[in-house]
Amino acid sequence: MQKNKKVVVLGGGTGTSTLLRGLKYFPVDITAIITVSDNGSSTGRLRKEFATPAVGDIRKVLSNMSTLPDEIKDVMEYRLSTCSELNGHALGNLILTSLIKETGSLKTSIEYLSKLLAVKHTVLPLSEDYLTLMGETVDGEIIEGEEEITKANKKYKRLFYKEDPHILPEVFDAIAKADLIILSIGSLYTSVMPHIICKDMVDAINNAKKAKVMYICNAMTQPGETDNFGVSDHVKALERYLGKDSIDVVIASNTKLSKKVLAKYETEEQKDQVRIDYENIEEGNYELIEDDLLVSSKGIIRHNSMKLSSDIFSYLMRGKQDDVIY
Repeated sequence: MQKNKKVVVLGGGTGTSTLLRGLKYFPVDITAIITVSDNGSSTGRLRKEFATPAVGDIRKVLSNMSTLPDEIKDVMEYRLSTCSELNGHALGNLILTSLIKETGSLKTSIEYLSKLLAVKHTVLPLSEDYLTLMGETVDGEIIEGEEEITKANKKYKRLFYKEDPHILPEVFDAIAKADLIILSIGSLYTSVMPHIICKDMVDAINNAKKAKVMYICNAMTQPGETDNFGVSDHVKALERYLGKDSIDVVIASNTKLSKKVLAKYETEEQKDQVRIDYENIEEGNYELIEDDLLVSSKGIIRHNSMKLSSDIFSYLMRGKQDDVIY
């Protein structure tokens, strides 16, 4: 019997947290690598005041990967409601920021909080640098800041960092040892691409000797950024950075959502369901795994975390059933 397969998840935001909430229950060793350039909401305010990397996405991941009871995990997500400057801050963000100021290291702070939350896998920041995400639109406009990139509702020709990013050595080590590298669900331009606009990261992914590269396609389009995108368009956008035919497998949802839910997203958020454009996918050099993966609760669309994780695990274990440790 061999050891558990090693899975590296690249992402940030709610989508990555949703994925990890289910994947943590499967017999795999997970390293979650999280972006640190978010400059919105509580995270952005703390980032500006204390000159730290963004902690919000990391907080979400730690909360979702915790093995403690939900009541304790919910404390991390609690947002203060006051008339002071603390208003709107997530308690977990304040804890992480305090740990960074005390230890001088985001990585060490994550390790401490992982122990407190009984997280049994590894969570790493992409970098410990203060990074600013930049976007160049198709008409040549330069937009600074992750939040501003999202709010601009523009199509982007390229993304880049204002600063020269220094990727943690542990990130490269995890990628080199991975059996599967997952580009997670989440905003294409602000959760996934921030990982692969770094040349050193692209080289590490492409040089990983045994790892397959999987992309989990978003359920909905992003206003301006990915209007009218099908699954193949998402893949092409990623491979502009990773290189042609660098993605081995794509998971996409074929869920039939109700007209009422779709109309709500179209009207209120200007979002449409990402279509599986089979005619274009057939031209690609990657495998498509499609499944009924979406659930709708109170009009909000989310991936079914356990079902998605099961599809990932089944792919990873193909022909390896005898090696699985239970």
